[in-house]
Amino acid sequence: QVQLVESGGGLVQAGGSLRLSCAVSGSIFSSDVMGWVRQAPGKEREFVAAIKRSDGTTYYVDSVKGRFTISRNNAKNTVYLQMNSLKPEDTAVYYCAADQVVRSRSDWLYWGQGTQVTVSS
Repeated sequence: QVQLVESGGGLVQAGGSLRLSCAVSGSIFSSDVMGWVRQAPGKEREFVAAIKRSDGTTYYVDSVKGRFTISRNNAKNTVYLQMNSLKPEDTAVYYCAADQVVRSRSDWLYWGQGTQVTVSS
C-alpha cells in the first residue's frame, strides 16, 4: 500500500526555479532508488534524475546536469528535485518513482500521480 505524492509543480518563466517534492507513505520495502521521470505531451517518458537512499549516489540525464539537483530525506521518506534555470523544453508532467535500481523511463515499481511543470518563453 505504497503511495508517492508529488507537489511543487506550477507555471514559471524561462530561467526561473521550482522545487518538487515527493512524499512517500507506506513501506517502500527494498526500493533503494527514488527518482524523477517526466513526460511532455505527445512524447515518451524520460528519465530525469535519481538518488540512492542508501548511499546518496545521484544520477542525472545530461540535459539537466548543472541545473537540477535531486536530494532526499530518508527519515521522512521524501525526495526533492530542485530545478533551476528552467527552459521551455523542461515543460512536462513530472513523476516521482521508486525501485530497487535506477530505471530508464517506464519500468519503475512505484509511481506517483505526477505534477505539472510549465515553463513559459
